[in-house]
Order: sequence, then structure tokens, then C-alpha cells
Amino acid sequence: MGSTTAGAIAVAAESTVATRMSAPPSFDVADFPVPHGREEEWRFTPLDRLRGLHDGTAVATGSVKVTVEAPEGVVVETVGRDDARLGRAGTPVDRVAAQAYSSFETASVITVPKDTVLTEPVRIAVHGESGTAFGHQVVELGAFAEAVVVVDHTGDAVLATNVDYVLGDGAKLTVVSVQDWDDEAVHVAQHNALIGRDALFKSVVVTFGGDLVRLHPRVAYAGTGGEAELFGLYFTDRGQHQEHRLLVDHNTPHCKSNVVYKGALQGDGAHAVWIGDVLIEARAEGTDTYEMNRNLVLTDGARVDSVPNLEIETGEIVGAGHASATGRFDDEQLFYLMARGIPQQEARRLVVRGFFAELVQQIGLPDVEERLITRIEEELEASVA
Repeated sequence: MGSTTAGAIAVAAESTVATRMSAPPSFDVADFPVPHGREEEWRFTPLDRLRGLHDGTAVATGSVKVTVEAPEGVVVETVGRDDARLGRAGTPVDRVAAQAYSSFETASVITVPKDTVLTEPVRIAVHGESGTAFGHQVVELGAFAEAVVVVDHTGDAVLATNVDYVLGDGAKLTVVSVQDWDDEAVHVAQHNALIGRDALFKSVVVTFGGDLVRLHPRVAYAGTGGEAELFGLYFTDRGQHQEHRLLVDHNTPHCKSNVVYKGALQGDGAHAVWIGDVLIEARAEGTDTYEMNRNLVLTDGARVDSVPNLEIETGEIVGAGHASATGRFDDEQLFYLMARGIPQQEARRLVVRGFFAELVQQIGLPDVEERLITRIEEELEASVA
């Protein structure tokens, strides 16, 4: 049986991003106490599987190879810690993000100049080569630039990183971030997007592999008319912990956001967590926002925690809402397909592909879409192997 919840809109007398945290945002690790698992932002995360990223015992012992393939006109740089472009899109909001910011040695900065419209994607390969590593990436688009960026995470690593997306006025950026790690990998990342006036930011987060993946996409607006579309797809397998924690901070009038995340789970100990926070500040009149999370549980032994949150400080909005739904296969769908001669396993595959189809189609790159569909089917095959 499926269950659906749509929380009531809450109007808060006071509200800051820090109200849902144990400490205000900071670049300094010392400003964050070591989490113990009882804090709101850590209560779903198995701290013992973070390999010391949360308590300061993790040190850089490995390496992550970053390779960038970019069309002509894109500027790709490796910079030091003192580069002024680092950290512009957002400040670390937890101890792991602050540890990552304090520990990286060099950062990758990818710049798409003003008025540049790319017809081919920028492809970033992040490959773990074992051990623990810290990183920082920046993708910046000048005014009215347009680009698609694909970030592939593979290999084995314990990686903590911050990623900044900075969009100039009128810019359009689509980012596809794929987490296809080996089974033992740990990946914790804060993604910060700062959206300029009339700019459009689309994020598609896809998570398959890894022992533990904890991603924290965050959006803020630097001018009116900005739009954010945040899509996510995750397939959580036996023993995996996959956690996606989102915040859309409507801090500017007349901006939009739309969030749709979907997950499938199978196997004992599979645990998916989705936290969707939307904050509409008092000055953000004319906001239009909606967020939704749906989960499909394929086997017994899997667990989902889905928590949509909406805070509104002004009554002058266009619309705001959120919803969460978790359920098993629809037996009627399976029966319909099997009654037409389709074997049960093939029917299951078709149902899951249909469940994820609208998100995969958001990518707009046929080679990436085909690869992700193949990975989904591999996960389904593994469940009956």
C-alpha cells in the first residue's frame, strides 16, 4: 500500500537558514561541534560510516583525479585556495562541508564567458583512486551564457567536497551530476547555486553506487526572475545509504523553483533519505514554488525517510506546496502488462522505467540518458540474480 503526505503550509514568525542547524554557516571547522547523530541534520546519517569525515579524524591519504573536457571558449583553471571565486555561491552549513573547504589544496574553476552559448556539453570526470580526499569545484557562467555540464563520479574514494555554481544575469545552466561509485565509496558534498536575475538553473542529480552518499544541494537567488529546477533520481540497493538534503532559499522577489526527486529501493538495509526544505523569506514576494518526492519500494527490508518542509514569511506569493509519497509496485499495472503476455520480470522493468522516465528525459543528452537507463536495468537484474 502506498502512503501520501502533503504537509500544511507553516508561517514562521522568525526564520533563518540557521534555525535548522546546530551552528550558523561558516568556513571554519571549529565553528561546528562534532555531531553525535541526535542533531536534526544528522539524525538519519550513520556517522560510523562517514570514515571520520565528521569528527576530524579523516586526513587526506588518497587522490581523486579530475578530468575536464570542454568545448572551445570555455576557460578551465586549477587554482589555489586564495582564489576569490571560491565560496562565492555559498558557505558550508555543516562540519563535513567546512572540513572539505579547509582541507582541499587546489580547486577546479570552469568559466563560460559572457554571451557564450555552448552547443556541446562540458564533461567533468571525477575518479576516486582510493583513500580519503577533499575537493572544491566552481562552474561560473557569465551573463546570458548557456551551458550543459555533466559530472561523473566513479571509482573508490572517501570524498568530501563543495561545488559552486554561479549564474550571471540571463544565464542558463544545466548540471547533470552522476554518482556511480564503487561499492565501498563514501561521498559527501554540498552543492551551492547562486542564480542571477532572470537566470535558469537546472540540476539533475543521479545516485547509484557507493556505500554512503550524502548530497546537499542548495539554491539562493541574486536577482529577481531567477528559476531553479531541481530533479533527482536514486536507486538504493542492499546496504546502501543514500541521502539527499535540499534547501531552496527564496531570498529575492519574483523567483521560481520546482523540485522533483524519485527513488527506487531494494534489498535488506537499503536506506534512502530525502529532506526538502523551501524557505520563502519576508522580502520574497511573488514566489512560486513546489517540491515533490516519490519512492518506489521494490523489496522487503528497505527503508525510506522523506521529509518535505515549507516555511513562508510573506502572504504575497504566487503559489507554494509540497508532497511526499512512498509505495510498492502497483499490482494492477503488473497484472495489466502480464495479461498481455509480458513476463513478470520484463513487466517490472517497464514499470520502473516508466517511473523514472520523466526525470531521465530532463537530461537532454541521448548518450547520458541511454547509459542511465542501462544502469537502472542492471540494478533490477541484480535483484533477481
